[in-house]
Amino acid sequence: MAKVKPFRGIRPPKDMVTRVASRPYDVLNSDEARTEAEGNPHSLYHIIKPEIDFEPGTDEHDPRVYDRAVENFNAFRQNGWLVQDDADHYYIYAQTMDGRTQYGIVVAANVADYMEGRIKKHELTRRDKEEDRMKHVRINNANIEPVFFAFPDNEALQRVIDTVTAGEPEYDFVAPDGFGHHFWVVDDPEMIETITREFEAIPNLYIADGHHRSAAAALVGHEKATNNPAHRGDEEYNYFLAVAFPASHLNIIDYNRVVRDLNGLSKEEFLDRVAKSFDIEEKGAEPYRPAALHNFALYLDGKWYSLTAKEGTYDDNDPIGVLDVTISSDLILRDILGITDLRSDKRIDFVGGIRGLGELSRRVDSGEMAVALALYPVSMEQLMNIADSGNIMPPKTTWFEPKLRSGLIIHELD
Repeated sequence: MAKVKPFRGIRPPKDMVTRVASRPYDVLNSDEARTEAEGNPHSLYHIIKPEIDFEPGTDEHDPRVYDRAVENFNAFRQNGWLVQDDADHYYIYAQTMDGRTQYGIVVAANVADYMEGRIKKHELTRRDKEEDRMKHVRINNANIEPVFFAFPDNEALQRVIDTVTAGEPEYDFVAPDGFGHHFWVVDDPEMIETITREFEAIPNLYIADGHHRSAAAALVGHEKATNNPAHRGDEEYNYFLAVAFPASHLNIIDYNRVVRDLNGLSKEEFLDRVAKSFDIEEKGAEPYRPAALHNFALYLDGKWYSLTAKEGTYDDNDPIGVLDVTISSDLILRDILGITDLRSDKRIDFVGGIRGLGELSRRVDSGEMAVALALYPVSMEQLMNIADSGNIMPPKTTWFEPKLRSGLIIHELD
């Protein structure tokens, strides 16, 4: 059963939220963060990417950078740029993209649920990335940024969301990327009790985005419990910051591939090899978007092609083998292009669908890449089924958009 609790959130005053809020730490590099924060001392980048306060080129893992993070966090609080609520609350956080709004509940999620597998993951994590975020959580003694969860739809929780969001939001703004962000405080005791009770009836939560942040937050909480001889189990460090969305609210978009060369093959040889496993249809110069599962779009030498995997090239009964990312990784990237490790091979790069199909053709037309492959997006049902089966998706399978805005709410561990 999923155990969550309300908490005393640390957050910006209403009139400062747009200056504090930022994109997540892992969607931009140090130079981009430095540019976005230029002239804005209130930007959360000074806490989540504090290398921007040092000379360009400073290693983001330099011990001085972590020290600066906590110095800045403390200064934000002393200056009143971040203020802690005086009582435990849940919060509702909604995001709007392309006229569509998804509503999540901000909770303190349970470390034991993560450690014991009730919070399910679908991606592998890298230890170096975990350790980076663990240092950040440890030194700040807080979860500065939330993780992104999904849960099976629940009527009682949906009623709470509908009721709360009928009122005036605490924050309501459009970020520079054009996405809307809306935030409400849940302070009604009955609603707070309902949220806690209804989550207890949900068997599992699912990490949608933020696997490294989830691992880091849970591992630090577990570490604190292990090192505390008086540990009881109800301390704040037993919980970490998450925004949990009903699964039906979420929309996974495509996550596409571009490859630098054809592995020594001519265009004709490459297409002949592809035709052994796929039915190919030439589509011309206009971008072609995959129409259904097992249909792919290929861009090569100024033309788009529709590729449909032939019967017998995949197994619908295999939760991993049926994924289009697996089919394309095995039959095209591995068998034809010789790419066996998606995590480390420098010949391949990945392009989130938010950038559009035009980004794929642009990178091929520029000569930087030789071929692009667009995939039909994974569904939330597939993601949850894979997590339930204990399997792990191949790398770079899911892209969630919009990303959670950082700086709207922070969870302190004591």
